[in-house]
Amino acid sequence: MAEMMDPEGMDGVRMTWNVWPRTKVEASKCVIPLAASISPIRRHSDIPSLPYAPLKCRTCVAVLNAFARVDFAAKIWICPFCFQRNPFPPHYHMISETNLPGELYPQYTTVEYALPPTVGQFDPRSGAAPPQTTPPPPVFVFVLDTCMIEEELGFAKSALKQAIGLLPENALVGFVSFGTQAHVHELGFSEMSKVFVFKGNKEVSKDQILDQLGLSSRRAPTSGFPKGAQNGFQSASGVNRFLLPASDCEYTLDLLLDELQSDQWPVQPGHRPQRCTGVALSVAAGLLGACLPGTGARIVALVGGPCTEGPGTIISKDLSEPVRSHKDLDKDAAPYYKKAVKFYDSIAKQLVAQGHVLDLFASALDQVGVAEMKVAVESTGGLVVLSESFGHSVFKDSFKRVFEDGEQSLGLCFNGSLEINCSKDIKIQGVIGPCSSLEKKGPSVADTVIGEGNTSAWKLCGLDKSTCLTVFFDLSSTGSNAPGTVNPQFYLQFVTSYQNPEGQTLIRVTTITRQWVDTAVSTEELVQGFDQETAAVVMARLASLKMETEEGFDATRWLDRTLIRLCSKFGDYRKDDPSSFTLNPYFSLFPQFIFNLRRSQFVQVFNNSPDETAYFRMLLNRENISNATVMIQPSLTSYTFSSPPQPALLDVASIAADRILLLDSYFSVVVFHGMTIAQWRNMGYHHQAEHEAFAQLLQAPQEDSQMIVRERFPVPRLVVCDQHGSQARFLLAKLNPSATYNNANEMSAGSDVIFTDDVSLQVFFEHLQKLAVQS
Repeated sequence: MAEMMDPEGMDGVRMTWNVWPRTKVEASKCVIPLAASISPIRRHSDIPSLPYAPLKCRTCVAVLNAFARVDFAAKIWICPFCFQRNPFPPHYHMISETNLPGELYPQYTTVEYALPPTVGQFDPRSGAAPPQTTPPPPVFVFVLDTCMIEEELGFAKSALKQAIGLLPENALVGFVSFGTQAHVHELGFSEMSKVFVFKGNKEVSKDQILDQLGLSSRRAPTSGFPKGAQNGFQSASGVNRFLLPASDCEYTLDLLLDELQSDQWPVQPGHRPQRCTGVALSVAAGLLGACLPGTGARIVALVGGPCTEGPGTIISKDLSEPVRSHKDLDKDAAPYYKKAVKFYDSIAKQLVAQGHVLDLFASALDQVGVAEMKVAVESTGGLVVLSESFGHSVFKDSFKRVFEDGEQSLGLCFNGSLEINCSKDIKIQGVIGPCSSLEKKGPSVADTVIGEGNTSAWKLCGLDKSTCLTVFFDLSSTGSNAPGTVNPQFYLQFVTSYQNPEGQTLIRVTTITRQWVDTAVSTEELVQGFDQETAAVVMARLASLKMETEEGFDATRWLDRTLIRLCSKFGDYRKDDPSSFTLNPYFSLFPQFIFNLRRSQFVQVFNNSPDETAYFRMLLNRENISNATVMIQPSLTSYTFSSPPQPALLDVASIAADRILLLDSYFSVVVFHGMTIAQWRNMGYHHQAEHEAFAQLLQAPQEDSQMIVRERFPVPRLVVCDQHGSQARFLLAKLNPSATYNNANEMSAGSDVIFTDDVSLQVFFEHLQKLAVQS
């Protein structure tokens, strides 16, 4: 049962196929790509922590692991990846079959090495022991948009104050506000407020920024983070004029935020305010560039509208011109789009080179440019939250969660990197998810690229306990893995090094093994190793990537063709007889996942803005398989008097007048009351003692929905509605339209119809059977 509850287990790895065919040709016949979804630093109670550095193979640098063959007498180990014989170093001389180091225990396929802090140089003159260098504290630079109405600015300011109060005391804080111009506040100058102003209408280079702030190397030796007080006061030259420990500057920042007003620049009637988001973000990135390398840092941007000034502009100031839509992007009718993406791409490269993260909190009724900024957020592993207002619970609760400690903490980590080692003949095509390529070439790099490719190592500037990446594999065409050769097993190793919030360096090593099978002889083992959920999520991520990168890509047709090929290959049927078609239970849920994926916001972008689509896709690419499955195919729970809460079919037939439904579609959670239930509630029956059961029925879905909201990031939107109410659309849009206005006469009393021409799951299935059995 435990395995059912936690399919990722200790390793945090799920694969589309858990046994692999031996040749490239056979792999292409599998239809679904060979891919693994990995959660590099997912928490698990069974993972041992080892207080020393990992031991690496001399030739392929894979880390010693439980699958290595060990000769205890000769004190050597044989690497399972390249078969190199490696001697154990002297400090392993005590090992024997009864005295194993942690990484050789067969059950510890994942281990975490906690590296001791680096030690300074021994001083021979004074004979002093070398001091341990303390790791640099994390840095947070808050970037606040002031082109907002007073009420919105007030919400944003109170969220910022709360966040600064929650930061660890040693965390360094910087503050940039922007409107028509970008203002860098010198927090270290507490006698009065001192501000450096950057013009919002022209691009500034990193060197110009450092020069203007007095931080360039020509002017003064910059210390990376405050080295502590010298003679009782801090050096006034370095970056510590702008970045102060949270405990020192909380009062200054509170005062500063109280005095901060909306942007005072006049806005002409019929025009948008002048907002220089691009300049503000490059100034923040430049300021962080003055920190010591290896400092973990985040730019936390609160943006309340579109950039209309300087680099990164997405729309003109004239209100008569609407912000770009998907149609505009398809027709190449968005004049600012490509230039803005290019600008944010350059910021992304700068932040990745510095190892810093961009988090984006966008709250506005119109678009703010998330689609353009996506590249900078995703390649640095930043967080993104999109909401309607800074006063909305989606923003307020999510923002608070970022800085909270304890059980609710996101476990934000810094400066990560991922390396993948694999057995001979396996090639890595690339990774989809919040990372960027380190361009590390080698024998395991494939010629074809998917996502961040051409490398076997990736930079993860920011990562947390729920970060997930999808790795795509290929087999070499000259495979020496002909059936019957020596190795029935292949191995994959994921090595993630990162800094935890306390600044300690950790290395997580996961080594997994799976079996080669000869699919030309029999596909039975292959079929049993198919993971339907992972396959559906991988197809969704791949389709989203293709929609963004390939001109004129038709996702619906591509998914349909893939599904038909899969059913033709693995279904049981007689040629040209649709009624004879059956699918093995290992595949039976997959068509339904694809049906819901075709209707989801990832494929049907109509009715969503480019910002919303970018937001949905960023979360799809970084969440684990269970969460991503809910995004594609929401879960529906039914509450009635007669039975305990139970799963219901995601179908319009599940609606009944005397039933409450709870829909979890990841981005929103909907509590939907049937007609009769809503009438009883409006009459106040639940307040009467004799109707206690009704009060409990009303309460149950509320409690369950609160539990979902509490545990999720970003916090989902909670919608409470009644049948036939205007907000019932949040539920109806996700249900299978088995009853539409065309066949309304067949439905049961108290249920509902959906006004749509979309095909229902049953019709979809009938067509699939017909096409799959065609000879």
